[in-house]
This record gives sequence, C-alpha cells and structure tokens, in this order.
Amino acid sequence: MQISGQVVDITKKRIYSGEITVENGKIISITEKEHSVKNYILPGFIDAHIHIESSMLVPSEFAKIAVLHGTVATISDPHEIANVLGAEGVFYMIENGKQVPLKFHFGAPSCVPATSFETAGAEINANGIKDLLESPDIYYLAEMMNYPGVLFGDPEVLKKIEWAKHFNKPVDGHAPGLRGADLKKYISAGITTDHECFSFEEAQEKLSLGMKVLIREGSAAKNFEALIDLLPEHYENMMFCSDDKHPDDLVLGHINSLCARAVAKGIDVFKVLQSACINPVNHYKMNVGLLKENDAADFIVVKDLTNFKVIQTYINGELVAENGQSFVKHVPFETPNNFNISKKEVSDFAISGLPDKIRVIEALEGQLITNEIHFKPKIQDGKIISDPENDILKMAVVNRYQNAKPAIAFIKNFGLKKGAIASSVAHDCHNIVVVGTSDEEICKAVNLIIENTGGICAVNGSETKILGLPVAGIISDKDGWETGKLYQEIDAMAKGFGSNLKAPFMTLSFMALLVIPDLKLSDKGLFSGKAFQFVDLEVK
Repeated sequence: MQISGQVVDITKKRIYSGEITVENGKIISITEKEHSVKNYILPGFIDAHIHIESSMLVPSEFAKIAVLHGTVATISDPHEIANVLGAEGVFYMIENGKQVPLKFHFGAPSCVPATSFETAGAEINANGIKDLLESPDIYYLAEMMNYPGVLFGDPEVLKKIEWAKHFNKPVDGHAPGLRGADLKKYISAGITTDHECFSFEEAQEKLSLGMKVLIREGSAAKNFEALIDLLPEHYENMMFCSDDKHPDDLVLGHINSLCARAVAKGIDVFKVLQSACINPVNHYKMNVGLLKENDAADFIVVKDLTNFKVIQTYINGELVAENGQSFVKHVPFETPNNFNISKKEVSDFAISGLPDKIRVIEALEGQLITNEIHFKPKIQDGKIISDPENDILKMAVVNRYQNAKPAIAFIKNFGLKKGAIASSVAHDCHNIVVVGTSDEEICKAVNLIIENTGGICAVNGSETKILGLPVAGIISDKDGWETGKLYQEIDAMAKGFGSNLKAPFMTLSFMALLVIPDLKLSDKGLFSGKAFQFVDLEVK
C-alpha cells in the first residue's frame, strides 16, 4: 500500500511532498516525491490521560468514534471500573480494548478506593498493584490521587510507587493546587506528570520542577485557556488530554479539536503536534508508530493543519476511518455489575435540625474544585429542605454496595427549579449521587437508578428519563451514537429544570470526589478536602 501527501516531520520541523509505503502493518519506506496531493500525513493523535468509562462506553465502542477524529491511541486509567469491580474490571477493559484496532494503553489504578473516607466496591492494595504492573498490558501507575499519603509517607502508598519504579513504569500525578515544598516532596517520590493544574502559575511551577504537565479539556474540567500559553516555551514537556469526556462531546471532537484551538492562537504547529502526537509515546513507551521507517503504520491524513479535519485514520496499516465513516466493528461484550441495595424511602432523605447556618458546597462551572460557603438554611416542620429560590439544593450520596443511610448535604449553582437529577457515575467510588428540589423527587430519582442497576436520570413528577448503565453501573451497553443521543436528551431535560451548568451530570459526578478540594460529599458524610477530614453540616 502506498499513500501520497504532504508528509509532516514533527521532530525535524519540516513538511515535504512524499510517499509512504506500508507492508504488513509497518512503514517500509518514506520517500520524498513530487505529486499533486495536498493532504497532510502526520502521526495519529493521542489522549495522554483519559478514563474511558467516563465516555459511558466500553473501549471497543469508544474506539468507533475516536478514530473519526484521528485518535490512534490513549493512555487510559481504568480507575473508575476498578473502584467498582477491582482488578477484574481492569482486565475487562483491557480484553475488550484488544478486540479493536485502537491502541489502548492501560495503567494500574493507584487509588482503589481513592480514600478511606468512602465506600468502594473493591480494593487494590500494594500487592495487587504489583500483580497488575507485572502484566505487559499495564504501562504505568495511574494517577496518584492520594497526595496526602505521599506527603505523610503512608507505607502502602509509597510501596505502590516503589513497585512502579521496580518495573520501570512511570507514575502519574494528581495534585490540584499543590505548590512549594509539598510539591517538591510529591515530585521527589517519583511522580512525573500532572493533569490537574488549574492556573498558569501552578503549571509553570510544576514544569520548572521537572514535571510533565497535561493540558486538560474534558466535559467538566476545562483548563485549556488557563494553560495553553505555556506550550510555546514548554512544548517538549506538555501533552493534551481530556480526562473525562461524555459521549455527546466525543462525537463532536477529541484531541484534534485542541490542536485546532492551539494553532488558532498562533502557536507553532510543530510544537502543538509534538505535544499531541509525540510526547505521550516517548513518556509512556507506547506501542505506537511515529511516522518513521520500520514503525507501526499508525498515522492520519488531514485536509489542513489549521482545522485538522481528518480524512483517513490508519492503525497498524489498517484503514479504520475515512471521511466521517468508522470501520471499527461492533464487538459483543458482557455487562458485569455490582449493585447490592434495595429501594429507598422518602424519609431516608429527611434531615432534622434548626441550625442558624450550614456549610454549602459551591459547584464551579468548568472546574472540579469547589468552595465551602455558608448559608442560612430553609427549614420546614423542623427539617432542613431544598431552597430552589436561593439555589440551595439538597444533595445526597447513597451507598450502592450495601444498604446504609444516605449522606446528606446542600449545594449551590445547580439551579434546578423543579425535579431532581441523579447518577451512579460518581467519582471515584460510583455510589449514587443526587441533587433535587424535594425529598420526594430525590427519592424517586435514586430508586430509578437502583431499578436499572446504574444510570443517569432526570425526574419531575411523572416525567422521567434514564440512560441505563448496566456495565458496572457506569457504562452503557449501547453504541456511542445512541448513548450520546440519550445523554443529550437527559442533559437537556436537566437544563429544562433550570440548571445553567454546561454539563450538569458531569459536574454532579465530581461532587463526591474527596481528593479535589474543597467541600465534597461521600456516602459517609460531608468532607473538607483542605482539612482532609469530615466536617459537620452545621456551622457552629
């Protein structure tokens, strides 16, 4: 097979008219040759940090859509399914991913559970991490979210890092806002990357200390604008990632969209492409070709180097996408799960008290971090209730692994004027998280999730809509386009209830993520990420 076009040599920073010869999945030769073909040939795009589960798709279904955007490989952290099913879930993702051409590179989830302050469906200790890292299918130790454990020398945490060093596999970081002496100590433990920077200064400091910084633009967390101006100077140590991307967003674009945005800002195209195509391969020792002779034939053909409209995607010499059509075939898959609770009563969500002020979680648009704010609660018949007029809504986290009393808190900025929304996608333990305008609607939404053994839903009186997620309670059994369509409908329904958030369900899914400061809610109670301990609802 021979393909002609304008060959983009990223490392040598040159573009020339050439012809690529491919045999048996490898590039046999790249020859300079005059011709009239104007399309550009370049290495494929790589998402340098993504939880495939957050697309609500199994890897094989994710691949169908991703190849349309020129994505040939991912660095995938199976942290979400591992928190539900343990190592069994990790190997489920690996084996499903092997059935399709896209090159998934999975890591060993370092924090299952993420903290001891919540209930997960499984645990992977240091010995379990060793067993995973021994596998050639595991490429790195995934994001070390428990940065307090690193800083305070938790033996179990440090042992996990030591096993990664033993197997010569990199360690990913996760330390939002960490600066100064604590940051230096975190890095000195052997942690090499961070995708959680939310300010220019934070990312600049981490780069100066030798960390690789990932520019993240997902469905909820969007840090592109804050960090992109660092790329011209630091392009050799930066990468692009989505982290968490819902199916409707994946249909619209992937890493190709970030490249287009970066070039539109006037950043040198070679620097952009090095971050998007080259750096992840080198850092993680990926099994991905870089458009060189004797490399695997993993490359894409694009119309131009401004919009990066993908004409063709090749993986191991196989044409997997062309002109908006995906050739990745459907792969049958099982639906393992871990839902072990009975339905709830409305009274389970009642909370009594007469406090003068309560702690309220302030959700922030486009961020995973939250603030702690204080408000006078709305009280009716001695019970604290939702206050839609002031946008102070009741929130609950319900343990999905065993029957237990729901944890209750209050949250601002969801904006619901009626109804409730709920999800069993709740990072990282994936208990049920719900926000609503009344206890009745909250209970109804939770029970709809329980009935379907997982999903996201919106309810208001007799009006209900659910996207079932039968795979581990976090992944759809449908294809990406149908999943994306259903997700859009439920997303629109939530916005019809009054939410002004761009991605209300994605934002909701992070409100139980304790390792991201400040105020969050686990199934065990209200938690301060700054103090790293439980706190009372009432402000005394």
